[in-house]
Amino acid sequence: MADYQKEFQLTKIIATLGPASDDLETIVRLIEGGVSTFRINFSHGTFEEYERLLNTVRRASEKTGLPTAVLGDLSGPKIRVGQVVANGVCLENGGVVEFKKQPVVTGSPATGDTDRVVFSTNYPRFIEEVKPGQRVLLDDGNVQLRCIEKSGHGENQTLTCKIIHGGLITSHKGINLPDTELSTPALTERDYQCANFAVEKGFDFLALSFVRSASDVRQLKDHLRKRGARNVESDTVTPRKFIPIISKIEKPQAMADIEAIVNETDGIMVARGDLGVEMDLAEVPVLQKQIVSLCHKFGKPVIVATQMLQSMIDSPSPTRAEVSDVANAIFEGVDAVMLSGETAVGKWPVEAVTMMSRIVRLTNEHVQKQSVETRPPTQLRSSKYRTAALAHGVNVIMRDIEAKLVAVWSASGGGPVYLSQNRLPRPIIACSDDPAALRRMAIMYGLKPFFMERPASTAAFIVRVDRLIQEKGWASKGDPIVVVSGEPMGQVGRTNKLSIHYLGDSGET
Repeated sequence: MADYQKEFQLTKIIATLGPASDDLETIVRLIEGGVSTFRINFSHGTFEEYERLLNTVRRASEKTGLPTAVLGDLSGPKIRVGQVVANGVCLENGGVVEFKKQPVVTGSPATGDTDRVVFSTNYPRFIEEVKPGQRVLLDDGNVQLRCIEKSGHGENQTLTCKIIHGGLITSHKGINLPDTELSTPALTERDYQCANFAVEKGFDFLALSFVRSASDVRQLKDHLRKRGARNVESDTVTPRKFIPIISKIEKPQAMADIEAIVNETDGIMVARGDLGVEMDLAEVPVLQKQIVSLCHKFGKPVIVATQMLQSMIDSPSPTRAEVSDVANAIFEGVDAVMLSGETAVGKWPVEAVTMMSRIVRLTNEHVQKQSVETRPPTQLRSSKYRTAALAHGVNVIMRDIEAKLVAVWSASGGGPVYLSQNRLPRPIIACSDDPAALRRMAIMYGLKPFFMERPASTAAFIVRVDRLIQEKGWASKGDPIVVVSGEPMGQVGRTNKLSIHYLGDSGET
């Protein structure tokens, strides 16, 4: 019999593409190693490069026969320092720096007073919006400043900051403003261009950065709706170009509106990098647990990202703390764990995926042995929606008959999503004749997307599933499975039938 756990990876793996993983051979190896979704970071590169990566993933998916999604990550407004002299400038603890509106080359003689380092930024309202007493963090928080004074007027206004924790700053380093209410929108003109590109080329997901409130999510939804990639309010049919939105939680303001954000979005990414810069680092594990729990309540997929196996950028093996970090995210019940620099620029991209896959498999095995009673998401229970109720029934029946698998047919992918949200203790073979719907399942817990031409009836579907499972060695003759479908077959929103079937039984189910 096939390796059951390896075939069915319940918790999914997302890998970021970059110079270390941009060729067909490597991407094929990453898919075979356990990656179900690839992230393309729109912060780097050109549209021509993004399209080449997308096409390479599609070719690799076809070569492996495994539905593989592509997530485009919108950059959001990135506030950065301006130009700095070639070797950078070193900021000393206790010193003072100034920010001016006019473009300057920091560290050059033209900046004047050598007792004070003078910076410019790429954000026009930087000086107006930062207030005395607020923190200004440079280079991912490695350099910490505090605003002590504003002076001047108009274009001659200056912001003066004291250096709390110094370090070397080079050109275009990022600025984080955890205490400042910024007026800049979550979506920049560049983001709109990237979103249009994603719709045109058929990306499977879009990640929204800089989310501070549910209105930021609605803004992107409205933009996608106008381009035919979201439902209009009167639609009951999911458009073929439907692009789910994954909201990245990386700003302290997002935590103040987190329940509304989770309710509004299609999925959540706990972006621990910026979140750890802008908030007390010791709070991040607690926030992660709170966000995951809230996503379970609302039945939304949740991804944990950033520095999961960070040491594998340079080392062929991770630290014990990193392995525990990945396992703990799985214990919390995340749908997916994500690799960033490890696969984008690291020396060991394939090894990083292989290691993460091993952690996922062994942790999932342990979780399955615990026989923990799971409850359907609170919001789904209160909705009284037919498919959600059916999914809860599947959970109960699976436990009662000790079913090996669930098989579900879905035209658009909605039924499998409800099953995934119920955190079933066994894998779900999710069949569809729509490749885009199969790819949208790629980040969902427990789902194994499988392409199948539309069956004529539920009985025909059961016959095909029976043959498939036994041929693949996923279960044996006589083993019970649960089959979920709808009549008539292939009609969106008609998941309404549940059957118990014993493999190899040609009689009534």
